[in-house]
Amino acid sequence: MARLNAHPSGRHFLQIPGPTNVPDRILRAMDHPTIDHRGPEFQSLAKQVLAGVRPIFQTRGPVVIYPSSGTGAWEAALVNTLSPGDAVLMVETGHFATLWKKLAERLGLQPEFIAGDWRHGVDAAQVEARLRADKGHALKAVCIVHNETSTGVTSDVAAVRRAIDAAAHPALLMVDTISSLGSIDYRHDAWGVDVTVAGSQKGLMLPPGLSFNAVSDKALAAAKGARLPRSYWGWDEMLSANANGWFPFTPATNLLYGLAEAIDMLMEEGLDAVFARHARHAEATRAAVRAWGLELLCLDEAGYSNSLTAVLMPAGHDADAFRATVLRHFNMSLGQGLTRLAGKVFRVGHLGDFNDLTLVGTLGGVEMGLALAGVPCRQGGVQAAMDVLRATAPGATAVRRAAE
Repeated sequence: MARLNAHPSGRHFLQIPGPTNVPDRILRAMDHPTIDHRGPEFQSLAKQVLAGVRPIFQTRGPVVIYPSSGTGAWEAALVNTLSPGDAVLMVETGHFATLWKKLAERLGLQPEFIAGDWRHGVDAAQVEARLRADKGHALKAVCIVHNETSTGVTSDVAAVRRAIDAAAHPALLMVDTISSLGSIDYRHDAWGVDVTVAGSQKGLMLPPGLSFNAVSDKALAAAKGARLPRSYWGWDEMLSANANGWFPFTPATNLLYGLAEAIDMLMEEGLDAVFARHARHAEATRAAVRAWGLELLCLDEAGYSNSLTAVLMPAGHDADAFRATVLRHFNMSLGQGLTRLAGKVFRVGHLGDFNDLTLVGTLGGVEMGLALAGVPCRQGGVQAAMDVLRATAPGATAVRRAAE
């Protein structure tokens, strides 16, 4: 007789868009005795990760690492560069862009929010028009989310940089890459970003607990005159200590062991291959959604996210009830709809430590769950995804040509 509340057999499918599954290599790397964070072993580790993380951001500049969630890195980006009452331009692309705006308000800044429908990314033309109208350069920064985790919509950061330059405006460009770094092509230096915000728990394949600021020379110069209070978040003390392999406070030592392993894994695969892998899995997921006859939340093909896919539920059907069915029957967690999307969408994460079989299993759970929950849809989504995976597998073109 089955025991009540018995632990389900098999692995739990954690298919939310972060925190993501932590690969065994990283788990083993973190399974390490705690060391003296003032000793030579830690100094060597710190120098390794501080240098090794820069290529992930595609920057030659410094990357500051905090023991915190991504929210801390949001705050650090603002308090190190701005002063009380400064105006900042932000764009409403979803739940997390809205939270960053609220944080700015709490810090005493004056965010100006370009309204959005949560189904499109940043409109660079709107940014340019607003900056052109700002003749007195009251706006001190433009803050955008590269990949909005709540909606599955990616924005064109390079286009926003071009918009700022076309307006000849001196505003800093700050970009949240929490659900894109290590999953979607991102170029801090080439795109002229001044502060990049990131977190450990998504494309970097780590548990939550580390956050990052990649910082440009322009941002460092702005920090010298910024007057918002800062202590824990201050770049100056961090960069001064980091130069010799130290931190000004107790760092997250075991997470840094994991970060060193994550960097090795990404570099071994190669960033271009990492991005291509994410693109394949995203396209296969979208093929499944279309085959089911369901609707993608993102309305702009150019903005489709390669980290996650948000799916609209048919009218009259609750996404959270569907998610509960999937969890109960298949031990799989899907992402929920946040704030204005609560109960309206479910989100499939396909980023981080992820391969073709993981995706097929994930989509199989979704397809079976849709049927069990009585959601009106067609079958065949998993097959549609497999067709994409087969057609786009590395070497697939060469195999087809050899068979012809």
